[in-house]
Amino acid sequence: MTTFDKREEGFEKKFVIDEGLKFKADARRNKLLGLWVAGQIGMTGDAASTYAKTVVAADFEATGNGVLGKVTADLGAAGVTVSEEQLRAKMDELMALAISQVKAGI
Repeated sequence: MTTFDKREEGFEKKFVIDEGLKFKADARRNKLLGLWVAGQIGMTGDAASTYAKTVVAADFEATGNGVLGKVTADLGAAGVTVSEEQLRAKMDELMALAISQVKAGI
């Protein structure tokens, strides 16, 4: 194996690891967002945890508008007004927290 081959293999392994971390961080962010939205619409305890799982699942559904569409619709149905800009800012904030949690192994 040449040095170039070893280097290429190293980059491929790093890519796989980075993608795995990104996947975990996305899922963690969606869970945190679900818990935040649950609090906004008055859910607590098991109901909030269950709702957060549905937000995570929304990211994997082939139909619909994904996480942002789900939480926007759910907030609207509950009569809570949050702009798309505010939701995106909250998602960015929670992504930073999720990344730090995933890196820390939490």
